Amino acid sequence: MEYLTPVNVVLGCAAAFALRRLLTPGEKPKAPPPPGPKPLPVLGNLLDMPPPGGHDWMHWAKHKELYGPISVVSVMGMQIVIISDWQYAVELLDKKSIISSDRVQTVFGGKLCGWERSLAMTCYGDRFKKIRRDLHQVIGTSSALRKFHSLEEIEGRRFLLRVLDAPDQLYEHLRRTTGAVILAISHGYTIDQKDDPLIHLADECLAEASIAFQPGSWVVDFVPFLRFLPEWLPGMGFKKVGRAFFNHVVELLERPHEFVKQQMALGLAAPSYTKDTLEKTPNYSPEDESCIKWAAASIYGGGSDTTVSITYSFYLAMMLHPEIQRKAQEEIDRVVGTDRLPTIEDQPNLPYVAALVKETLRWYAILPMGLPHIMSQDEIFKGYLLPKGALIMPNIQLFTRDEKTFHDPMTFKPERHMDTEGRPAEADPRNMVFGFGRRICPGKDLADLSLFVLFSMTLAAFNITKAKDAAGNEIDAKSEWLPGLISRPKEFVCSITPRSSKAEALVRSIEEEHPVDKNDAETLSNVQFSRSPVF
Repeated sequence: MEYLTPVNVVLGCAAAFALRRLLTPGEKPKAPPPPGPKPLPVLGNLLDMPPPGGHDWMHWAKHKELYGPISVVSVMGMQIVIISDWQYAVELLDKKSIISSDRVQTVFGGKLCGWERSLAMTCYGDRFKKIRRDLHQVIGTSSALRKFHSLEEIEGRRFLLRVLDAPDQLYEHLRRTTGAVILAISHGYTIDQKDDPLIHLADECLAEASIAFQPGSWVVDFVPFLRFLPEWLPGMGFKKVGRAFFNHVVELLERPHEFVKQQMALGLAAPSYTKDTLEKTPNYSPEDESCIKWAAASIYGGGSDTTVSITYSFYLAMMLHPEIQRKAQEEIDRVVGTDRLPTIEDQPNLPYVAALVKETLRWYAILPMGLPHIMSQDEIFKGYLLPKGALIMPNIQLFTRDEKTFHDPMTFKPERHMDTEGRPAEADPRNMVFGFGRRICPGKDLADLSLFVLFSMTLAAFNITKAKDAAGNEIDAKSEWLPGLISRPKEFVCSITPRSSKAEALVRSIEEEHPVDKNDAETLSNVQFSRSPVF
């Protein structure tokens, strides 16, 4: 990877600085910028950016103490505005969403790696609205999600069986279960329960996307003309990396899409977003088909890593807070009983489990800094000028730990999300962690459904406790998270055991009631697709 060097930084900064001065000579601001650290000549606030390998939200949290709820740094001519107060984020990103919903267009991740037309990176406009509208019809309402209830519950039970048989592979089981649900919804694809190639490809693409969009990592993002230089020149190694990433993105878009079209031609296609949308659009244009492909891919991209990481956090929380685990289990035993596992129909009658889902979302925001918005026009906000093109970064993790919003925010406490006599429930973290305005996650209701199924079934079937070493001593565990765009707990060990012989029998009953279907992995591997599409 072509990380920034001091020489590249100076050249890139100087070019951007000079270009900005050339384009806006003598222009006077309508209002002052938000407060922030004093920029250096040419370099701006480059040295004030978060250090690599750390938690960005912690770095930016210091700004609230120093500068207040809104602050700014300037890097290479671009203003980066940090929002450190939830209400400020609501006012700017929700109430003024028509002017704060654009996305930054990067050269490496967007153009060279092929992500520029994805829903997450698409600029606000007609294409963005079309993809959002199509997704809303499939996963955006409770009524639309009803047809997936059986799928969620069956895969939830299969997850329990995998955990029962191999509790030490918890994270892998979560990946497989989430992939099974999402790929069935997006493409009607049945995964290989052991090692599925499409899940592997999708996870590989998401991991590469995280690298591709890592701020400050790619010289070409700061010196765009480099993309036109020959690959054999020194420093052009990013072009080879970009081409490899691009090829994976093409396969992720094209192979499952062509799989659906092939199955439709044979009359074998299972219901899915892709099949249903193609059938509703018989005379679709290349642009229509492109939107269908990217919408289907966004279902996986938006829901896989997040659901896996949140559920992994839940297992950590239950291990660290056995009293909360017992309270949730008591509610399930009282409402559901011990002769069956919870279903989605039980959700309204399990308020403590619902509160547990919310508290897990609040405990550590899965996207601590969210995805940055871009201002599409100048705006005076709270007396400060936010210029067109300014990057807006909400510190979501800081919102979820604000003492003004949450009492004793460092304590894991599901009760905070329940109305009690004399004290209403605290703010719903789902209004923070799923994003803001017109960029709010289109699959938030699907995520909420999936989390309830996984949490409630786990609590009904298992006890989660600290693991023990060979000498019988408990292995200590801490609530520590990995840095990154999407954060998850550091790997931990725990003991996962059936609550009773009856619970174990309930888990194993899935083998007889819903034997594993024949998977589509082999069919998918034989699908032919264009390696150089226009998408």
